[in-house]
Amino acid sequence: MLHTVADLMTPNPFSVKQDQSLRDAHDLMRTKGIRHIPVVDHQGALCGMLTQKVMVAEVMRILANYGPNALERKEKHTTVTEIMATDFTSLTPEQSLSDVAQFFVDNRHGCMPVINRDNTLLGILTSSDFVRLAAALLS
Repeated sequence: MLHTVADLMTPNPFSVKQDQSLRDAHDLMRTKGIRHIPVVDHQGALCGMLTQKVMVAEVMRILANYGPNALERKEKHTTVTEIMATDFTSLTPEQSLSDVAQFFVDNRHGCMPVINRDNTLLGILTSSDFVRLAAALLS
């Protein structure tokens, strides 16, 4: 039975380093079909979160201000640290899934990174993980 965050999280999620470009993150989202990317430093410590919603907003801002011909160049020259969220909730592997599920419901979060005591990224837990769990329990 699943009881803790560690039981349901996706371990070792795709991530980007803090000095990578918006273009790198955009390509990763597109090729891997993901909507949330943790941003880590070169030691693997979590320093931010990048969501598809924020990325789309930045792409639209670039298009509106500079036009479509400048999009690729601007994406390559924008680092993920310029647009990543730094105010987010993270989880630890031993947290209760029932508590976390209620937090997702109350706060409408799409995902939360899972870290250890040293702030090292261990995994990611998404609302889709809970939907898959519900589907499995219902079948």
